[in-house]
Amino acid sequence: MTKLSVNVNKIATLRNSRGGNVPDLLKVAKDIEDFGAQGITIHPRPDERHIKYQDARDLKKLVRTEFNIEGNPVQSFMDLVLEVKPTQVTLVPDAVDAITSNAGWDTVKNRNFLKEVISTFKSHGIRTSIFVDANIEMVQGAALTGTDRIELYTESYANEYAKGNKKGVLAFTEAAKAAHELGLGINAGHDLSLDNIKYFKENVPNLLEVSIGHALICESLYLGLENVINMYLNKLK
Repeated sequence: MTKLSVNVNKIATLRNSRGGNVPDLLKVAKDIEDFGAQGITIHPRPDERHIKYQDARDLKKLVRTEFNIEGNPVQSFMDLVLEVKPTQVTLVPDAVDAITSNAGWDTVKNRNFLKEVISTFKSHGIRTSIFVDANIEMVQGAALTGTDRIELYTESYANEYAKGNKKGVLAFTEAAKAAHELGLGINAGHDLSLDNIKYFKENVPNLLEVSIGHALICESLYLGLENVINMYLNKLK
């Protein structure tokens, strides 16, 4: 069964919009785990506009499942990850002013940099993953960095699926096959939703984990958080 890690950035955004501690990020994370999710994901950015660095420290004490911290490995991010020591760190090449992640790594051009960063995290016992497009060359480049896993950037799949083009998954099928043959674990995330997750799971082999935040939180406004968690789990069996 593919694991579901829930990204709680949107909870932090809602909290920060009014100040104070409502909704309580820590309570929401605990509830998400209680409802059956197998992981919590956060993506702190340097301006702390949603997840604050202190949230990462506080969540480390609370999360009982897998804790995944994703972000661009600038020095402040690396220092935070090495302090908190989550289960997994996912490296994402997002610009400081990016609204959301919008591209995978060029693992060929950035190979030496990624090797150095990954070596540092792995030496502290932290599992590593690289955010990549569904591109065989980028998957092959990822394998040469020493990373444990890749996270397939799934926005293009979601866009094509919404248009009725189910063939948009084929690049992800092939990328996953290549990654598995190279000994890489396979994660996926970005714009996955209740509408498109089942078809993705059925067509992408050896999928270990999906990280879902924006869609899941939005769907939960309509359907209720516990119900949505269980709906995802049923689709991922």
